[in-house]
Amino acid sequence: MSNVDRDVQGYSFGQIILAAVAGLVGFAVLYLVVAKLFGITDPIEVAEPVAAFAQVEENIKPVAVVEVAEVNTGAQVGKSGAEVVKAVCAMCHAAGLMNAPKIGDSAQWAPRIAQGYETLVKHAIDGIRTMPARGGSPALTDDEVASAVVEMANASGAKFKAPETKPEEPASATEPAETEAAPVAVGKSGEEVYQAACLMCHGAGLMNAPKFGDKAQWEPRIKQGYDTLVSNAVKGIRMMPAKGGNPALSDDEVAGAVKYMANAAGAGF
Repeated sequence: MSNVDRDVQGYSFGQIILAAVAGLVGFAVLYLVVAKLFGITDPIEVAEPVAAFAQVEENIKPVAVVEVAEVNTGAQVGKSGAEVVKAVCAMCHAAGLMNAPKIGDSAQWAPRIAQGYETLVKHAIDGIRTMPARGGSPALTDDEVASAVVEMANASGAKFKAPETKPEEPASATEPAETEAAPVAVGKSGEEVYQAACLMCHGAGLMNAPKFGDKAQWEPRIKQGYDTLVSNAVKGIRMMPAKGGNPALSDDEVAGAVKYMANAAGAGF
């Protein structure tokens, strides 16, 4: 065999080897490119069943949730006659102020008891002469006022029967609660407190109370200052009971009444 034939044959063999190697490399590169494009090389992540259900629940959860209020089913019982007398009525009826019949004085109560239970209760609720409606405490219910009438009248010789207190109807257990915040309760104005609790004495100047609008009587009191007047009204002073005899009033409500009366007599509080 000639040298030319050996060269051609050797060249062809080496070319075959190189071509095979290049083909393998090319195929590997092509596979990697295709796999990368279609994501074959990345492992497929399968969510845990619990996590999947949790994600579904989160996606379908409603925006707002209605909560059912816890209902207090206990009966709301009003104040007893003795409690009302102590808190409201005793201010006048204990000492017989402003011609109020004294508790326990049978002679003073006899003509009133003779008028009958219904008449006495009506006078107590609506007010009569110098006695304001509900004794100056508008928050009292009709039954509470009636119980106080029975308490005082029976202590003075009557034999009335106290009204049966009707408990308030509890709210329905299935009624959904309001999700919005309840509005802030606003206290009574100074004028409202004056009409309900202060007018009885300050309107007519009873028990040396300075009359409403009388600048001469109010002047020395106004000079004591706003804080002193409010403190005296809240705690009571001399014949004036604490909070005008109405402990249900807040300090701010009493202060409002002081300001209303003092300013009507020339103060600038």
